[in-house]
Amino acid sequence: MNDLRVYIVGAAGQLGRALAATRPAAVQAVPLTSAEIDVTDPLSVASALAGVRAGDVVINAAAYTDVDAAETEVAAATAVNTAGPGNLARITAAAGARLVHVSTDYVFTPEPGRDRPFEPGEVAADAQPATVYGATKLAGERLASAVDPDAVIVRTAWVFTGSPGAGDFVATMRRLEAERETISVVDDQLGSPTYAPDLAAGLWELAGLAPAHYPAGAVLHATGGGQGTWFDLARAVFAGLGADPQRVQPCTTADFPRPAPRPAYSVLSGASWAAAGLTPLRDWHEAVAAALADAGVG
Repeated sequence: MNDLRVYIVGAAGQLGRALAATRPAAVQAVPLTSAEIDVTDPLSVASALAGVRAGDVVINAAAYTDVDAAETEVAAATAVNTAGPGNLARITAAAGARLVHVSTDYVFTPEPGRDRPFEPGEVAADAQPATVYGATKLAGERLASAVDPDAVIVRTAWVFTGSPGAGDFVATMRRLEAERETISVVDDQLGSPTYAPDLAAGLWELAGLAPAHYPAGAVLHATGGGQGTWFDLARAVFAGLGADPQRVQPCTTADFPRPAPRPAYSVLSGASWAAAGLTPLRDWHEAVAAALADAGVG
């Protein structure tokens, strides 16, 4: 990784902060927040990335991630999730740099009764994601790849940090454990919780691959190992806090209707990640314990 320069787009977000915190010593990182780069504006992107050169890496961790708000704020979600990756890809393609674009499990069309992990190639040409968020992210993947065929797409899911004051699920469960005697959590959605620092470490490993081993143009899946429901994750947090996990009660998705439908099953296969020679992310149970330890609790 010596002399590797990596631009972190979306540096103020959950993943962007994790990338900055786990930066290998030999890497020169250039963090770019929304105040320094507006991915929806080609001129802003060109200015912020004016110094990009061949061999540099641009990791796009910027995204419009409010799944429910996106159902009505379609233009805003499209600008960030679709146009944004295309704007970045134009720069990396012209400079001969590497673009690593982070995407999501929501690009898949929900399949009732599915019980096997999704492989990258299972997104059909006529795929119809169930949400505006998923549709804009899928369009962003395709635009980035069309503009820069060497761009690598990394899909992930259920990302958390658990940090004090954060808004992710694990952090929310920490807060609710202190505020409520019991809580109800959905137990009919199955996925793979992913600790942001673990995902960041994986992205650094990807960025540092030698040209001969770099999976240019690939679509990869990187999530925490194993699978579970939101209910399982909540109980793991309570247990890690030393609280009685029985205080977390199961409920159904129908009990908490949301503007955007949630998939019942969105587990992503890690086979493509391992096939690229990359280290699988650790099991999510271990990651929850690490998150709580990193936050000084548990």
